[in-house]
Amino acid sequence: MNPQIISLSVFILAYALFVFLPAKRTHIAVVSAILLILAKVISPQEAFFAINWNVMGIFVGTLVVADIFMESKVPAYLAELIVDKAKNTSWSILFICALTGFISAFVENVATVLIVAPIALSLSKKLKLNPVKMMIAIAVSSNLQGTATLIGDPPSMLLGGFAKMNFGDFFFYQGRPSIFFAVECGALTSFFVLYFIFRQHKEKTEILAIEKVKSWVPTIILATLIILLALSSFFDTGFSFLAGILCVLAGVISFIWGKFVNKGSILKGIKALDWETTFFLAAIFILVGSIILTGWIEITADFLSKLVGANIFLGYTLIVFVSVILSAFVDNVPYLAAMLPVALSLSDKLAINPSLFLFGLLIGASLGGNITPIGASANIVACGLLKKEGYKVSFKDFAKIGLPFTLAAVAAAYLFIWFVWK
Repeated sequence: MNPQIISLSVFILAYALFVFLPAKRTHIAVVSAILLILAKVISPQEAFFAINWNVMGIFVGTLVVADIFMESKVPAYLAELIVDKAKNTSWSILFICALTGFISAFVENVATVLIVAPIALSLSKKLKLNPVKMMIAIAVSSNLQGTATLIGDPPSMLLGGFAKMNFGDFFFYQGRPSIFFAVECGALTSFFVLYFIFRQHKEKTEILAIEKVKSWVPTIILATLIILLALSSFFDTGFSFLAGILCVLAGVISFIWGKFVNKGSILKGIKALDWETTFFLAAIFILVGSIILTGWIEITADFLSKLVGANIFLGYTLIVFVSVILSAFVDNVPYLAAMLPVALSLSDKLAINPSLFLFGLLIGASLGGNITPIGASANIVACGLLKKEGYKVSFKDFAKIGLPFTLAAVAAAYLFIWFVWK
Protein backbone atom coordinates (compact mmCIF):
# COMPACT_ATOMS: atom_id res chain seq x y z
CA MET A 1 0.00 0.00 0.00
CA ASN A 2 1.08 3.60 -0.61
CA PRO A 3 3.06 4.93 2.42
CA GLN A 4 1.18 8.24 2.10
CA ILE A 5 -2.18 6.46 2.53
CA ILE A 6 -0.88 4.35 5.43
CA SER A 7 0.55 7.35 7.30
CA LEU A 8 -2.69 9.34 6.99
CA SER A 9 -4.89 6.35 7.92
CA VAL A 10 -2.86 5.55 11.05
CA PHE A 11 -2.71 9.23 11.98
CA ILE A 12 -6.50 9.79 11.66
CA LEU A 13 -7.33 6.54 13.47
CA ALA A 14 -4.94 7.39 16.33
CA TYR A 15 -6.37 10.90 16.78
CA ALA A 16 -9.95 9.58 16.69
CA LEU A 17 -9.08 7.05 19.40
CA PHE A 18 -7.49 9.83 21.51
CA VAL A 19 -10.96 11.42 21.64
CA PHE A 20 -12.93 8.27 22.46
CA LEU A 21 -10.33 6.51 24.65
CA PRO A 22 -8.40 9.31 26.39
CA ALA A 23 -7.28 7.01 29.22
CA LYS A 24 -5.48 4.80 26.67
CA ARG A 25 -3.84 7.63 24.70
CA THR A 26 -0.27 6.48 25.46
CA HIS A 27 -0.92 2.91 24.34
CA ILE A 28 -2.64 4.16 21.18
CA ALA A 29 0.22 6.55 20.32
CA VAL A 30 2.97 3.99 20.95
CA VAL A 31 1.22 1.21 19.00
CA SER A 32 0.57 3.63 16.11
CA ALA A 33 4.25 4.65 16.03
CA ILE A 34 5.34 0.98 16.00
CA LEU A 35 2.88 0.22 13.17
CA LEU A 36 4.33 3.03 11.05
CA ILE A 37 7.85 1.68 11.58
CA LEU A 38 6.80 -1.91 10.81
CA ALA A 39 4.97 -0.74 7.66
CA LYS A 40 8.22 1.02 6.64
CA VAL A 41 6.45 4.37 6.35
CA ILE A 42 9.17 5.76 8.59
CA SER A 43 12.49 4.01 9.27
CA PRO A 44 13.77 3.42 12.85
CA GLN A 45 16.49 6.00 12.22
CA GLU A 46 13.98 8.57 10.92
CA ALA A 47 11.70 7.82 13.90
CA PHE A 48 14.60 8.40 16.31
CA PHE A 49 15.45 11.76 14.77
CA ALA A 50 11.76 12.75 14.51
CA ILE A 51 11.70 12.85 18.33
CA ASN A 52 12.80 16.23 19.67
CA TRP A 53 15.17 15.02 22.39
CA ASN A 54 15.75 18.54 23.65
CA VAL A 55 12.03 18.89 24.42
CA MET A 56 11.99 15.40 25.99
CA GLY A 57 14.90 16.40 28.25
CA ILE A 58 13.10 19.60 29.32
CA PHE A 59 9.91 17.67 30.07
CA VAL A 60 11.44 14.83 32.10
CA GLY A 61 13.89 17.10 33.95
CA THR A 62 11.27 19.65 35.00
CA LEU A 63 8.95 16.83 36.14
CA VAL A 64 11.56 15.70 38.68
CA VAL A 65 12.28 19.24 39.87
CA ALA A 66 8.53 19.95 40.18
CA ASP A 67 8.09 16.78 42.23
CA ILE A 68 10.64 17.74 44.91
CA PHE A 69 9.41 21.35 44.84
CA MET A 70 5.93 20.05 45.70
CA GLU A 71 7.29 17.80 48.47
CA SER A 72 9.22 20.71 50.01
CA LYS A 73 5.85 22.28 51.05
CA VAL A 74 7.01 25.74 49.91
CA PRO A 75 4.03 26.28 47.53
CA ALA A 76 1.51 25.15 50.17
CA TYR A 77 3.17 27.39 52.78
CA LEU A 78 3.00 30.38 50.41
CA ALA A 79 -0.66 29.65 49.67
CA GLU A 80 -1.54 29.67 53.38
CA LEU A 81 0.36 32.92 53.82
CA ILE A 82 -1.57 34.54 50.96
CA VAL A 83 -4.95 33.34 52.24
CA ASP A 84 -4.18 34.62 55.74
CA LYS A 85 -3.38 38.12 54.41
CA ALA A 86 -6.48 38.41 52.17
CA LYS A 87 -9.28 40.73 53.34
CA ASN A 88 -12.09 38.29 52.47
CA THR A 89 -12.84 34.93 50.87
CA SER A 90 -13.28 36.24 47.32
CA TRP A 91 -9.80 37.77 47.39
CA SER A 92 -8.41 34.61 49.00
CA ILE A 93 -9.69 32.60 46.04
CA LEU A 94 -8.35 35.14 43.54
CA PHE A 95 -4.94 35.18 45.27
CA ILE A 96 -4.84 31.36 45.25
CA CYS A 97 -5.59 31.43 41.50
CA ALA A 98 -2.81 34.02 41.01
CA LEU A 99 -0.36 31.85 42.98
CA THR A 100 -1.45 28.84 40.91
CA GLY A 101 -0.69 30.79 37.74
CA PHE A 102 2.72 31.90 39.00
CA ILE A 103 3.77 28.35 39.95
CA SER A 104 2.36 26.96 36.69
CA ALA A 105 4.60 29.25 34.62
CA PHE A 106 7.55 27.16 35.86
CA VAL A 107 6.00 23.84 36.93
CA GLU A 108 3.89 21.41 34.84
CA ASN A 109 0.15 22.11 35.15
CA VAL A 110 -0.92 18.84 36.76
CA ALA A 111 1.80 19.14 39.41
CA THR A 112 0.67 22.72 40.06
CA VAL A 113 -2.94 21.66 40.65
CA LEU A 114 -1.76 18.93 43.04
CA ILE A 115 0.35 21.53 44.89
CA VAL A 116 -2.47 24.06 45.38
CA ALA A 117 -5.56 21.81 45.66
CA PRO A 118 -5.13 20.87 49.37
CA ILE A 119 -5.17 24.55 50.34
CA ALA A 120 -8.33 25.22 48.31
CA LEU A 121 -10.08 22.18 49.80
CA SER A 122 -9.00 23.16 53.32
CA LEU A 123 -10.32 26.70 52.82
CA SER A 124 -13.66 25.46 51.46
CA LYS A 125 -14.15 23.06 54.41
CA LYS A 126 -13.33 25.74 56.97
CA LEU A 127 -15.77 28.23 55.44
CA LYS A 128 -18.36 25.56 54.53
CA LEU A 129 -18.15 26.43 50.83
CA ASN A 130 -18.73 24.16 47.85
CA PRO A 131 -15.16 23.74 46.46
CA VAL A 132 -16.23 22.98 42.85
CA LYS A 133 -15.96 26.53 41.48
CA MET A 134 -12.71 27.17 43.32
CA MET A 135 -11.06 24.00 41.98
CA ILE A 136 -12.21 24.74 38.42
CA ALA A 137 -10.76 28.26 38.74
CA ILE A 138 -7.44 26.78 39.92
CA ALA A 139 -7.31 24.32 36.98
CA VAL A 140 -8.02 26.94 34.30
CA SER A 141 -5.57 29.41 35.89
CA SER A 142 -2.90 26.71 35.78
CA ASN A 143 -3.57 25.96 32.10
CA LEU A 144 -3.46 29.63 31.17
CA GLN A 145 -0.13 30.53 32.78
CA GLY A 146 1.47 27.22 31.79
CA THR A 147 1.59 28.68 28.29
CA ALA A 148 3.61 31.74 29.37
CA THR A 149 7.10 30.21 29.53
CA LEU A 150 9.14 27.55 27.78
CA ILE A 151 9.02 25.15 30.76
CA GLY A 152 5.41 25.78 31.85
CA ASP A 153 3.71 22.95 29.94
CA PRO A 154 4.35 20.48 27.05
CA PRO A 155 2.65 22.63 24.34
CA SER A 156 5.07 25.50 25.08
CA MET A 157 7.96 23.04 24.95
CA LEU A 158 6.70 21.76 21.59
CA LEU A 159 6.58 25.28 20.16
CA GLY A 160 10.01 26.07 21.59
CA GLY A 161 11.50 22.96 20.03
CA PHE A 162 9.79 23.46 16.68
CA ALA A 163 10.54 27.20 16.29
CA LYS A 164 13.99 26.97 17.97
CA MET A 165 12.84 29.39 20.69
CA ASN A 166 14.81 29.53 23.91
CA PHE A 167 13.62 30.53 27.39
CA GLY A 168 14.17 34.26 26.80
CA ASP A 169 12.35 34.17 23.45
CA PHE A 170 9.06 33.59 25.28
CA PHE A 171 9.47 37.11 26.73
CA PHE A 172 11.01 38.99 23.80
CA TYR A 173 11.42 37.49 20.33
CA GLN A 174 13.00 39.23 17.35
CA GLY A 175 12.87 42.51 19.28
CA ARG A 176 9.14 42.35 20.04
CA PRO A 177 7.03 41.31 23.09
CA SER A 178 6.38 37.59 22.87
CA ILE A 179 4.10 34.84 24.22
CA PHE A 180 4.53 35.77 27.90
CA PHE A 181 2.97 39.20 27.44
CA ALA A 182 0.12 37.83 25.31
CA VAL A 183 -0.70 35.36 28.09
CA GLU A 184 -0.53 38.09 30.74
CA CYS A 185 -3.01 40.19 28.74
CA GLY A 186 -5.28 37.14 28.78
CA ALA A 187 -4.67 36.65 32.50
CA LEU A 188 -5.61 40.25 33.26
CA THR A 189 -8.95 40.08 31.42
CA SER A 190 -9.79 36.61 32.76
CA PHE A 191 -9.00 37.82 36.31
CA PHE A 192 -12.06 40.11 36.07
CA VAL A 193 -14.14 37.11 34.99
CA LEU A 194 -13.05 35.22 38.13
CA TYR A 195 -13.70 38.29 40.29
CA PHE A 196 -17.26 38.49 38.89
CA ILE A 197 -17.81 34.78 39.66
CA PHE A 198 -16.52 34.94 43.27
CA ARG A 199 -17.45 38.53 44.16
CA GLN A 200 -20.29 37.55 46.53
CA HIS A 201 -17.96 35.81 49.04
CA LYS A 202 -17.33 38.75 51.37
CA GLU A 203 -16.74 36.80 54.58
CA LYS A 204 -13.34 37.18 56.28
CA THR A 205 -11.00 34.26 55.71
CA GLU A 206 -9.23 32.60 58.60
CA ILE A 207 -7.25 29.49 57.86
CA LEU A 208 -5.22 27.57 60.41
CA ALA A 209 -1.56 27.50 59.36
CA ILE A 210 -0.51 23.85 59.29
CA GLU A 211 2.13 23.73 56.55
CA LYS A 212 5.79 23.94 57.48
CA VAL A 213 8.54 24.21 54.89
CA LYS A 214 10.62 21.03 54.85
CA SER A 215 13.46 22.60 52.89
CA TRP A 216 14.16 25.62 50.68
CA VAL A 217 16.69 23.64 48.60
CA PRO A 218 14.16 22.55 45.90
CA THR A 219 13.13 26.21 45.51
CA ILE A 220 16.80 27.14 45.04
CA ILE A 221 17.21 24.32 42.45
CA LEU A 222 14.12 25.52 40.54
CA ALA A 223 15.20 29.19 40.63
CA THR A 224 18.74 28.27 39.52
CA LEU A 225 17.36 26.18 36.65
CA ILE A 226 15.20 29.12 35.45
CA ILE A 227 18.25 31.46 35.51
CA LEU A 228 20.42 28.91 33.68
CA LEU A 229 17.73 28.36 31.03
CA ALA A 230 17.57 32.11 30.48
CA LEU A 231 21.38 32.28 30.14
CA SER A 232 21.54 29.20 27.89
CA SER A 233 20.00 31.23 25.05
CA PHE A 234 23.34 33.01 24.62
CA PHE A 235 25.21 29.72 24.08
CA ASP A 236 22.65 27.55 22.26
CA THR A 237 21.01 30.02 19.89
CA GLY A 238 19.41 27.24 17.84
CA PHE A 239 17.71 25.68 20.89
CA SER A 240 19.19 22.31 19.94
CA PHE A 241 20.43 20.63 23.12
CA LEU A 242 21.47 22.85 26.07
CA ALA A 243 18.04 23.48 27.64
CA GLY A 244 17.29 19.74 27.69
CA ILE A 245 20.69 18.93 29.23
CA LEU A 246 20.24 21.60 31.93
CA CYS A 247 16.79 20.28 32.86
CA VAL A 248 18.02 16.67 33.00
CA LEU A 249 20.98 17.73 35.19
CA ALA A 250 18.59 19.62 37.51
CA GLY A 251 16.47 16.46 37.64
CA VAL A 252 19.49 14.29 38.51
CA ILE A 253 20.54 16.74 41.27
CA SER A 254 16.97 16.66 42.59
CA PHE A 255 16.99 12.84 42.65
CA ILE A 256 20.30 12.78 44.52
CA TRP A 257 19.09 15.42 46.98
CA GLY A 258 15.88 13.45 47.56
CA LYS A 259 17.89 10.28 48.19
CA PHE A 260 20.35 11.68 50.72
CA VAL A 261 18.21 14.31 52.47
CA ASN A 262 14.74 12.76 52.41
CA LYS A 263 16.11 9.19 52.53
CA GLY A 264 13.96 8.49 49.49
CA SER A 265 14.48 5.67 47.02
CA ILE A 266 15.88 6.77 43.64
CA LEU A 267 14.25 3.74 41.99
CA LYS A 268 10.86 4.66 43.49
CA GLY A 269 11.36 8.24 42.36
CA ILE A 270 12.12 7.10 38.80
CA LYS A 271 9.07 4.80 38.78
CA ALA A 272 6.85 7.61 40.09
CA LEU A 273 7.64 9.89 37.14
CA ASP A 274 4.96 10.53 34.53
CA TRP A 275 6.31 7.96 32.07
CA GLU A 276 2.92 7.71 30.35
CA THR A 277 3.08 11.31 29.13
CA THR A 278 6.79 10.91 28.33
CA PHE A 279 6.18 7.94 26.00
CA PHE A 280 3.07 9.65 24.63
CA LEU A 281 5.12 12.72 23.64
CA ALA A 282 7.83 10.61 21.99
CA ALA A 283 5.25 8.59 20.01
CA ILE A 284 3.46 11.78 18.89
CA PHE A 285 6.73 13.11 17.47
CA ILE A 286 7.01 9.92 15.38
CA LEU A 287 3.37 10.12 14.22
CA VAL A 288 3.78 13.73 13.11
CA GLY A 289 7.19 12.91 11.61
CA SER A 290 5.56 10.31 9.34
CA ILE A 291 2.95 12.85 8.18
CA ILE A 292 5.71 15.35 7.35
CA LEU A 293 7.80 12.74 5.51
CA THR A 294 4.87 11.65 3.32
CA GLY A 295 3.98 15.22 2.25
CA TRP A 296 0.64 15.69 4.03
CA ILE A 297 1.72 18.93 5.70
CA GLU A 298 2.23 20.61 2.33
CA ILE A 299 -1.11 19.30 1.04
CA THR A 300 -2.93 20.68 4.10
CA ALA A 301 -1.11 24.03 3.87
CA ASP A 302 -2.01 24.30 0.16
CA PHE A 303 -5.67 23.70 0.98
CA LEU A 304 -5.67 26.31 3.76
CA SER A 305 -3.82 28.89 1.66
CA LYS A 306 -6.45 28.52 -1.10
CA LEU A 307 -9.18 28.85 1.52
CA VAL A 308 -7.84 32.08 3.04
CA GLY A 309 -6.37 33.49 -0.16
CA ALA A 310 -4.37 36.63 0.58
CA ASN A 311 -6.43 37.43 3.69
CA ILE A 312 -3.88 37.04 6.50
CA PHE A 313 -6.35 38.16 9.18
CA LEU A 314 -8.80 35.43 8.13
CA GLY A 315 -6.02 32.82 8.23
CA TYR A 316 -4.90 33.95 11.69
CA THR A 317 -8.47 34.05 13.04
CA LEU A 318 -9.22 30.56 11.69
CA ILE A 319 -6.06 29.10 13.24
CA VAL A 320 -6.79 30.59 16.68
CA PHE A 321 -10.50 29.86 17.01
CA VAL A 322 -10.57 26.47 15.25
CA SER A 323 -7.78 25.49 17.68
CA VAL A 324 -9.87 26.74 20.62
CA ILE A 325 -12.88 24.63 19.56
CA LEU A 326 -10.93 21.45 18.75
CA SER A 327 -8.67 21.53 21.81
CA ALA A 328 -11.76 21.75 24.05
CA PHE A 329 -12.29 18.06 23.18
CA VAL A 330 -8.96 16.86 21.72
CA ASP A 331 -5.72 16.65 23.69
CA ASN A 332 -3.75 19.80 22.81
CA VAL A 333 -0.35 18.06 22.65
CA PRO A 334 -1.02 15.88 19.56
CA TYR A 335 -3.13 18.63 17.99
CA LEU A 336 -0.38 21.24 18.38
CA ALA A 337 2.33 18.82 17.23
CA ALA A 338 0.37 18.13 14.04
CA MET A 339 -0.52 21.77 13.33
CA LEU A 340 2.84 23.48 13.97
CA PRO A 341 4.35 22.43 10.61
CA VAL A 342 1.05 23.32 8.87
CA ALA A 343 1.12 26.84 10.38
CA LEU A 344 4.75 27.27 9.32
CA SER A 345 4.09 26.10 5.75
CA LEU A 346 1.00 28.34 5.48
CA SER A 347 3.09 31.31 6.67
CA ASP A 348 5.64 30.59 3.92
CA LYS A 349 2.92 30.48 1.26
CA LEU A 350 1.51 33.82 2.44
CA ALA A 351 5.06 35.26 2.76
CA ILE A 352 4.57 36.44 6.37
CA ASN A 353 6.47 36.16 9.64
CA PRO A 354 5.55 32.65 10.91
CA SER A 355 5.40 33.89 14.51
CA LEU A 356 1.89 35.28 13.93
CA PHE A 357 0.40 31.87 13.11
CA LEU A 358 2.63 29.88 15.48
CA PHE A 359 1.84 32.07 18.49
CA GLY A 360 -1.86 32.17 17.60
CA LEU A 361 -1.86 28.38 17.32
CA LEU A 362 -0.26 27.97 20.77
CA ILE A 363 -2.74 30.34 22.41
CA GLY A 364 -5.78 28.69 20.78
CA ALA A 365 -4.64 25.11 21.42
CA SER A 366 -3.50 25.71 25.01
CA LEU A 367 -6.44 27.81 26.23
CA GLY A 368 -9.25 26.00 24.40
CA GLY A 369 -8.76 23.09 26.79
CA ASN A 370 -10.19 25.26 29.57
CA ILE A 371 -13.73 25.04 28.18
CA THR A 372 -14.46 21.42 29.18
CA PRO A 373 -13.44 19.08 32.03
CA ILE A 374 -11.70 16.77 29.52
CA GLY A 375 -9.88 19.49 27.57
CA ALA A 376 -6.67 19.39 29.62
CA SER A 377 -4.94 17.01 32.02
CA ALA A 378 -5.09 19.58 34.85
CA ASN A 379 -8.89 19.74 34.47
CA ILE A 380 -9.19 15.95 34.69
CA VAL A 381 -7.03 15.89 37.85
CA ALA A 382 -9.02 18.73 39.49
CA CYS A 383 -12.31 16.92 38.76
CA GLY A 384 -10.81 13.68 40.09
CA LEU A 385 -9.83 15.37 43.38
CA LEU A 386 -13.35 16.80 43.71
CA LYS A 387 -14.86 13.36 43.08
CA LYS A 388 -12.77 11.97 45.95
CA GLU A 389 -14.29 14.65 48.17
CA GLY A 390 -17.80 13.64 47.07
CA TYR A 391 -18.44 16.37 44.48
CA LYS A 392 -19.38 15.61 40.87
CA VAL A 393 -18.50 18.08 38.11
CA SER A 394 -20.68 18.12 35.01
CA PHE A 395 -19.77 19.61 31.63
CA LYS A 396 -22.23 22.42 32.40
CA ASP A 397 -20.64 23.19 35.80
CA PHE A 398 -17.20 23.37 34.24
CA ALA A 399 -18.26 25.40 31.21
CA LYS A 400 -19.95 28.04 33.41
CA ILE A 401 -16.47 29.09 34.52
CA GLY A 402 -14.28 27.65 31.76
CA LEU A 403 -16.12 29.19 28.80
CA PRO A 404 -16.20 32.89 29.89
CA PHE A 405 -12.65 32.54 31.30
CA THR A 406 -11.40 31.10 27.99
CA LEU A 407 -13.18 33.64 25.79
CA ALA A 408 -11.80 36.56 27.82
CA ALA A 409 -8.25 35.16 27.89
CA VAL A 410 -8.17 34.13 24.22
CA ALA A 411 -9.69 37.39 22.97
CA ALA A 412 -7.09 39.53 24.77
CA ALA A 413 -4.13 37.32 23.75
CA TYR A 414 -5.48 37.04 20.17
CA LEU A 415 -5.65 40.83 19.79
CA PHE A 416 -2.23 41.34 21.41
CA ILE A 417 -0.53 38.87 19.03
CA TRP A 418 -2.30 40.36 16.01
CA PHE A 419 -1.28 43.96 16.74
CA VAL A 420 2.32 43.05 17.65
CA TRP A 421 3.00 40.40 14.98
CA LYS A 422 0.62 41.09 12.06
